[in-house]
Amino acid sequence: MELKMFLLVLGLLVGTGSPDMGSSQGKCSESLVQGPQTQENRTHTTHSKKPFPVLSFGYDYVRLPFEISLWVLLASLMKLGFHLMPRLSSIVPESCLLIVVGLLVGGLIKLVGEAPPVLESNIFFLYLLPPIILDAGYFLPIRQFTENLGTILMFAVVGTLWNAFFVGGLLYGVCQLEGHRLVTVDLLSCLLFGSIISAVDPVAVLAVFEEIHINELLHILVFGESLLNDAVTVVLYHLFEEFSSVGTITVTDVLLGIVCFLVVSLGGIVVGAIYGILAAFTSRFTSHTRVIEPLFVFLYSYMAYLSAEVFHLSGIMALIACGAVMRPYVEANISHKSHTTIKYFLKMWSSVSDTLIFIFLGVSTVAGPHEWNWIFVVATLIFCLVARVLGVVGLTFVINKFRIVKLTSKDQFIIAYGGLRGAIAFSLVYLLNTDHFPKRNMFLTAIITVIFFTVFVQGMTIRPLVDLLAVKKKQETKRSINEEIHTQFLDHLLTGIEDICGHYGHHHWKDKLNRFNKKYVKKCLIAGERSKEPQLIAFYHKMEMKQAIELVESGGGSKLPSSMCGIWLDFFGACVWNAWRMCGRQAGYGMHEECGMFKEFM
Repeated sequence: MELKMFLLVLGLLVGTGSPDMGSSQGKCSESLVQGPQTQENRTHTTHSKKPFPVLSFGYDYVRLPFEISLWVLLASLMKLGFHLMPRLSSIVPESCLLIVVGLLVGGLIKLVGEAPPVLESNIFFLYLLPPIILDAGYFLPIRQFTENLGTILMFAVVGTLWNAFFVGGLLYGVCQLEGHRLVTVDLLSCLLFGSIISAVDPVAVLAVFEEIHINELLHILVFGESLLNDAVTVVLYHLFEEFSSVGTITVTDVLLGIVCFLVVSLGGIVVGAIYGILAAFTSRFTSHTRVIEPLFVFLYSYMAYLSAEVFHLSGIMALIACGAVMRPYVEANISHKSHTTIKYFLKMWSSVSDTLIFIFLGVSTVAGPHEWNWIFVVATLIFCLVARVLGVVGLTFVINKFRIVKLTSKDQFIIAYGGLRGAIAFSLVYLLNTDHFPKRNMFLTAIITVIFFTVFVQGMTIRPLVDLLAVKKKQETKRSINEEIHTQFLDHLLTGIEDICGHYGHHHWKDKLNRFNKKYVKKCLIAGERSKEPQLIAFYHKMEMKQAIELVESGGGSKLPSSMCGIWLDFFGACVWNAWRMCGRQAGYGMHEECGMFKEFM
């Protein structure tokens, strides 16, 4: 009763403050005086109560993440099914089967009347490509890469320039032939197309070369070329695209193009190195928060890639530099669990991205649009093969004059045959503006044809050709302390010989860099006593931990004493080496810190 009186007074107060005083007051009083049963009846007469929704459907709310997860699941199942068929995987490369799956999926989507999804350039360059390049850069064999850097640069820079201008120039000549509806294609368009189609694709090279287990030299030459030719491709692409919109080219434009190449390549390396140093410095302070250690590696690497792309620098070069710079310092700071997490997450991420790229390549092929021209497509394929062979043979003739280990004719054949094209060229074509390049669809069709030929024909036949030619394959051997001792001894010995002869070769500068790294950089980027740890001891700790993890994973705990015997013998040899080195140092001998008494005796 008190509650009713309170509501009545409140209704009267509200009613007196309203403009329509009489009517509102009457209505409020009437509604409040009425009992609960009357109010309930009025509700039933104005609104019909709906049944409670037991099950509802709202696909639009989860459409994007659902489709992304479905594609990733499909890609993973395809990869799993491929490796469950060893007979098929020994004949057909994984990339070929994934493209076929993409073609089937695209065909089914088109049959049901839907438009197949297209591998957009932004999705490829911003989300699918970085994991693959980061995995390659983080686990890049630095010693083999630096020892063959001159050869790699010759193939990546000079070889790519040769292929671009050779293919583009000859295609322009073909387009000028009468009666083929190609007269409207100008020289700049042909050169731009040549620069896109000439670059060796790192995704395709990784997919094929890791399956055939080619030897370390050929693998690092072809894979290193595919990584470093990105700067040349990016510069030529933007250069010819800019020239096509301007119309006139001067000598100043050509000189600025050369400067642009240096800025794009070196700028990407600098950006990647800066982020790599920041990642290493941050890992010094993660001893109390181990769970976020892998996150810093991924975020700093991705930020390096995005920062390079902001200024149109080479994002691939930035990722490679970031991964190579951060790895030795980060691994010295983080825990072994974090190292394992980084390793397997990178491998998983790059594998899924690689699988999605090839599936979407097949789906996008079905989606189109295409413009088929037999003369242009066949001429493109022939010119690409001829330019690759002539470039490799000509450059190898020059390179062998400066190499100690010469590249044989078998090596030249594998390098030329392994120049695969892939999704980078496919994605670059989609960036072209049809207003400036009206024959973009014809370029797209020609590039798809070249990609399919290199992936299917060359990718499927390179394994039997390697076996037929008896090309040396990769040997899965584990390095020992004894090998590490001899490797370091030879490095210091060659450094001493160069110093005595007065010839400052790469061993001399490598020794200077190692000394600077040990004296200054490691103290800033590595926490604790590990910054002063000798290289041999660090290598021994790493090898011992790897051996222990492998024994635990294989369940070979009972074999631990016999398996560790060889390691302890190697470690004893390392201790003898260090003792001999220290005795020589205390006796006053030695030119270098670890070079022994070589120069004094000389």
